[in-house]
Amino acid sequence: MLIASWNINGVKARLDALTAWLTERRPQIACLQEIKSVDEGFPRKAIEDLGYNVETHGQKGFNGVALLSLKAPEEGSVLRGLPGDESDEQSRYIEALWQTEAGPLRVASIYLPNGNPLGTEKFDYKLAWMARLEKHAAGLLEREERLILAGDYNVIPEPTDAAKPDVWVNDALFQPESRGALRRLIHLGLVDALREVDESEAVYTFWDYQAGAWQKNNGIRIDHLLLSPEARIALRSVGIDKHVRGWEKPSDHVPIIAELAE
Repeated sequence: MLIASWNINGVKARLDALTAWLTERRPQIACLQEIKSVDEGFPRKAIEDLGYNVETHGQKGFNGVALLSLKAPEEGSVLRGLPGDESDEQSRYIEALWQTEAGPLRVASIYLPNGNPLGTEKFDYKLAWMARLEKHAAGLLEREERLILAGDYNVIPEPTDAAKPDVWVNDALFQPESRGALRRLIHLGLVDALREVDESEAVYTFWDYQAGAWQKNNGIRIDHLLLSPEARIALRSVGIDKHVRGWEKPSDHVPIIAELAE
């Protein structure tokens, strides 16, 4: 079973790349972030024609998350929006439950706030959002299900997760507060799937469009798959589809994929 996450950076602009990758990889569940589309404007038919069920939580021009799955989630299980702040209008969280032969599997697609520039309400919003995510994740872990919190976390966990960490010292993605919030989330009992199987350096999921970052491999690792202990037991491998960054009209992120035993 393949569970993937990809910040698509505009689903309409990357539709050809998305359908090509879905055809190539055929993940059972794909979590998308930054779809930049309202629900009714999502190019649903092109995805459904490949055999996928589509669940979205969209927003015009910004943000937006989606869950694509070969099997429809349990009826009534789709949660749109991160609990904890009814005034939050940004579409950054969608979650659903699937029944599998190995039992329930809960997957969330997360587009965590960027938080820049520092010293503004945007950074405050990032940290508050992460606190809400921590509280929600704690409740989910009490269910003792296979759980995957997948997405673009906009956090560089460690200096080894950036080709040039010194460049990011004044960026919201690399602040002690951001990294500390991610550690607190993980310390609830989650595991960073990639680091469970690969401790090597120069493993990235994002390369900026500017200054030849892709050609120079000047990347960062900000897309993460966080697994509950029950999901960790089933983990077989984790891969990053780096080659997708070299396709025509690419996203600045690439897919990260976990293989779980069914």
